[in-house]
Amino acid sequence: MNRSLRRTSGLAALALTATMGLAACGSSDSDGSGASDSKPSSDSSMSSTPSGDAMDAGAQTFGAGCASVPADGAGSFNGMATEPVATAASANPLLKTLVAAVGQAGLGDTLNSAEGITVFAPTDDAFGAIPKKTLDAVLADKKTLTKILTYHVVPGQLTPDQLAGTHETLEGEDLTVDGSGEDFTVGSNNAKVVCGNIPTANATVYVIDSVLMP
Repeated sequence: MNRSLRRTSGLAALALTATMGLAACGSSDSDGSGASDSKPSSDSSMSSTPSGDAMDAGAQTFGAGCASVPADGAGSFNGMATEPVATAASANPLLKTLVAAVGQAGLGDTLNSAEGITVFAPTDDAFGAIPKKTLDAVLADKKTLTKILTYHVVPGQLTPDQLAGTHETLEGEDLTVDGSGEDFTVGSNNAKVVCGNIPTANATVYVIDSVLMP
């Protein structure tokens, strides 16, 4: 993601307090209304018509968590491959909390219009591990939520061979990925990639089992 996109994401967020623990991701509008009010909108210019490649979009994915992705429909690998990333995630049943938080922060259009990004997407179970009071507080704080969510995004569509290393995030801080092959951990809390190399129209998604913190 380029620096201008980083600036437009409103990342003047202050540092998180130590008591916050972890954070979230999902859908709503930028005025801070409830996460269920809206889903990230799709930029029609980013959508693509299913092709031969899209019809086998799950061929290069890996990880035990991939078995939980629907076999067909909008939330399947093939369905996600035809939509920009925020819209693609909104159809996937594993990523409901992530989608709710993305909408709450007003980042749906930003992610959908990005040209080539990698998104580390925490599962609903990852958010479920966060105390409800802490999660609700983060979802209600747009600056903090934006800081956390953009820390899950790095520029470029990283293949598994490119994944290990240190990457500058959209939030501005570095994120380190360790591992190789089909075994990767992300960030200081060693979030595990449970389903990796998922293609969308403008991003590559790695589903992880913990929420990352800047």
